[in-house]
This record gives sequence, C-alpha cells and structure tokens, in this order.
Amino acid sequence: MSNLAKKIQQEEQHHSHQQPSIAPKPVAPRKFNWLSPGERILIFSFGVLFCIGAAFIISKQADVYQVNKEIQLVESTIQDQHKVNSDLEMQISELSRYERIKEQAEKLGLSLNENNVKVVQ
Repeated sequence: MSNLAKKIQQEEQHHSHQQPSIAPKPVAPRKFNWLSPGERILIFSFGVLFCIGAAFIISKQADVYQVNKEIQLVESTIQDQHKVNSDLEMQISELSRYERIKEQAEKLGLSLNENNVKVVQ
C-alpha cells in the first residue's frame, strides 16, 4: 500500500472512532420578519378598530331590535284599545236609540208633551 492509501485508511478509522458531532438544530425563522414595526402597529391598530366597529354595530343592532319590540307591544296595545273603543261605541249606539230612551222615560213616569219640545239647531 502506498502512503496515500494508508493515510486515507487511517483517517477513515480515525473518523469512525470519533463520536459523531451533533448537528445544531436549525433555528426556526421568526414570524413577521418581513413586517416592519410600523406595519405591525398599523395592522394591530386596524384589527383593534375592526373589533371596536363590529362591537358598535352589534350594539346598535341590539338597540334597534329592542325598540322594534317595544313598538310592536305598543301597536298591539293600541289595537286592543281600538277593539274596546269600538265595543263601547256600539253600546252607546244601542243605548241611545229613541225607543229605548222613551221606554226608560215611561218607566220613570215621564210623558212626552209635544208643546214642551223645542228643536235645537
């Protein structure tokens, strides 16, 4: 064997006896390295403004829903009162008939005197 072959053989033996070196773990690239601090602040600000705007819109929608609910309750109350009023108007028209008034007057002992009747215009 030549010197060169011995030398290569010794190096191989020498490397095989050494413990393999531990390769360093690759460092994970940091996220958002491509964003500058100003861009990060802008993105964060837009995110916060978006959340505040969404909360504001939801709050206003809840208020509108509540007002619509109250309006419906008032309208149903108005309809009920209209029914009561129409029933009372019907009772008034029934009780104010001429025949009924005349009958009640006769029960109380009143009589119709044509001379005492005055026409009011």
